[in-house]
Amino acid sequence: MTLVDAHHHVWDLSVRDQEWITGAAMAPIRRDFTTADLAAPARAAGVGATVVVQTVTVAGETPELLALAARDELVAGVVGWTDLTAPDVADTLARLRELPGGDRLVGIRHQVQAERDPGWLLRPEVRRGLAAVAAAGLVYDLVVTPSQLLAAAEAASRHPELVLVLDHLGKPPVAAGEREPWASRLRAFAARPNTVAKLSGLVTEADWASWRDGDLRPYAETAIEAFGAGRLMFGSDWPVCLLAAGYDRVLATARTLTGGLSTAERAAVFGEVARRVYRLSPPAGAAGAAGDVGGTGGRAAPA
Repeated sequence: MTLVDAHHHVWDLSVRDQEWITGAAMAPIRRDFTTADLAAPARAAGVGATVVVQTVTVAGETPELLALAARDELVAGVVGWTDLTAPDVADTLARLRELPGGDRLVGIRHQVQAERDPGWLLRPEVRRGLAAVAAAGLVYDLVVTPSQLLAAAEAASRHPELVLVLDHLGKPPVAAGEREPWASRLRAFAARPNTVAKLSGLVTEADWASWRDGDLRPYAETAIEAFGAGRLMFGSDWPVCLLAAGYDRVLATARTLTGGLSTAERAAVFGEVARRVYRLSPPAGAAGAAGDVGGTGGRAAPA
């Protein structure tokens, strides 16, 4: 089975600083990370395609990620950033599609977690931007905190034409061992049929130094129950995951957490859902392989 890693990052500090990487605890990832660094562990794990995701709210980053995708066969999709509140957001999205690698643009993301307004997603100017994302045939990735999940659920209700992909399961408080109100809010979000979630980022929500698979299990099980295998996708969150675990351990843990699923369900989580939702092209010679089931037509209401 060809795996898809639906969530990772890259950055070059000589091109652009990552201002969020501060302090001694973050020192292990305060260096450059490229797809060349990712290739060895990803290929060794059987990953045949990835989705690279934005890290900063800077317009210049998205064209760079598209150019990277154009020259790197591992990168099948790009989730970029643009200002959703800009009056010309639709024109900006069209221009991005015309750039080198523009055919790899699959989604847009904003650092909603940094917005002080818990209802930011419901602002009129943001809703106009979300409608433009949907009209462009793109999905919207959500990086939110548990306190913002209710607004995310409401946004999904107001935009049934848009698929919203929840990164990192909404960042549950794993280290604190708490489940509520995160679990109830996650279920409310999952109740909207145009929502999908990524089984990603849990290791860095846990205690970085001492976490075990069992610490993550209640959160993964809640997500599996809420979304089902048909609306969950694996993401490594590399290189951020390196604060708590290497690539191989992150993948092994994801496999352990989904061990109760059938073979077909695991194929969905580890490839098919990402290919369908992001409409990723299949790897060369992979016609009919796991990850291509369900086709690539349409973005609305993934099964």
